[in-house]
Amino acid sequence: MSKFGELIDGTTPLLLVFFEELEERYQEFHPTLTAVAAAVGDQGKVIKIDVNKNPKLVEALRVKVVPTLMIYKTGEMVWRQSGEQDANTLIGLLQEFTD
Repeated sequence: MSKFGELIDGTTPLLLVFFEELEERYQEFHPTLTAVAAAVGDQGKVIKIDVNKNPKLVEALRVKVVPTLMIYKTGEMVWRQSGEQDANTLIGLLQEFTD
């Protein structure tokens, strides 16, 4: 968990995407996440977290549904939602939390 703390501590907004690798919906959502990462560039980050490989983190953050999306900035969760979002919505949210 200390690595997680280091990860979310930055001033750059961080979009965490909790997913299941083999879930068909994730395969369809993946291009959206790639587009978001490309659009925000250095102004934000997109981190994908496989729920099956990170059970302690999933439990600590009470992730019950995949995908679950969270935005962290300076160590605080500033936005959270379960379910897919379109690229423009996610880009707008990340830009909203940039300095």
